[in-house]
Amino acid sequence: MVKNILNKNVVEFFAGIGLMRAGLEKANWDVVFANDIDPVKKRLYVNNFVDAKSHFSLEDIHKLSPTLIPDVALATASFPCTDLSLAGRREGLSGKHSSAFWGFIDILRGMGERKPPLVLLENVAGFLTSNDGNDFKDALLALNEVGYAVDAFIINAANFVPQSRVRLFVVGKRVNQGSERFKIRHYFPATELRPDKIVKFIFNHPDINWDINHTLPSLPILSSSLKDIVQNIDEQSDTWWSEERRNYFLSQTFDRHLEKLMELKSAIGYTYFTAFRRLRNGKSMAEIRFDGIAGCLRTPKGGSARQILVRVGKGEIKVRLLNPTECARLMGADDFKISGTANEALFGFGDAVCVPVISWIAQNYLEPALINIANTKERKPSEIIGDYAKPA
Repeated sequence: MVKNILNKNVVEFFAGIGLMRAGLEKANWDVVFANDIDPVKKRLYVNNFVDAKSHFSLEDIHKLSPTLIPDVALATASFPCTDLSLAGRREGLSGKHSSAFWGFIDILRGMGERKPPLVLLENVAGFLTSNDGNDFKDALLALNEVGYAVDAFIINAANFVPQSRVRLFVVGKRVNQGSERFKIRHYFPATELRPDKIVKFIFNHPDINWDINHTLPSLPILSSSLKDIVQNIDEQSDTWWSEERRNYFLSQTFDRHLEKLMELKSAIGYTYFTAFRRLRNGKSMAEIRFDGIAGCLRTPKGGSARQILVRVGKGEIKVRLLNPTECARLMGADDFKISGTANEALFGFGDAVCVPVISWIAQNYLEPALINIANTKERKPSEIIGDYAKPA
């Protein structure tokens, strides 16, 4: 397939500000080529990875020549979720932004026998249901068509960092042309990684060439909370909201939320919460999370997209917006060098992957899969143990 398959080299598409790279590097993978269309994201990326100047291609993926892509073990694609998410118009893979996925498929097809043994896709969980599941089906069949058997699973970043960030991942494993397809033999139970909606999708789509990894370990249990990522901001800083602005925010909270805050106000220590503004029955309301984790970071395209930090205790309630440093920590990117404007950084983090999630996937899925591919000249269904059988 690919020469030097055990060299853990990576090409990343839709590279963003580099958090996919950060996660892979922590698992000892090496990014040797990166591509994105956004010059601001490239600037933030290059500021953190100085060698990227020589291999970051600022180009529309549809215009990128496959001949420019080096031989590697892994290709990653965190393609735009705009048309797949519930927050978007749900135009799917035919939408203006998310249709960039087809550029990635064209790259793989154009690489021919040079295409990598592994691919990793990342997107919002809404990808699974976009256009009644047809977008996800079409994407997986496209990967099949260019030579990859596929697996799918969901991970919430809240297993690693105090942020609820549910993402859908697809691993594609290259199979030999003409090799027999795997067939799922019996129903397997839902798990944390493959909840019922994924299991049902797998069994409802036998036309897709699946290769499900049932050996993945359990996800870790979160060992931190919001208080661990909060930056120490001077009490007199104007980043804290004025009393008038704070009171207006409190007037927008649900009664039961306000009651909870008032109960905690007299505590001897601080407790931290996050909130988003949402429209409820045509009225702007502030919804506060009380589970010790932040809501999913978003790109700051509007006022409601900025996440609010609430500090309660020692006789007071103080409110401000989460800042870029705190957002970096919520993405597991504590050592990220923040540059540019705050809005640029917030946009980059809201559009990125969670670093420790990627490291976990690299260590527990990608590396064992790469070793298996390197040690197997030809995949034979009759030799596979588990939920697969040779097709009749």
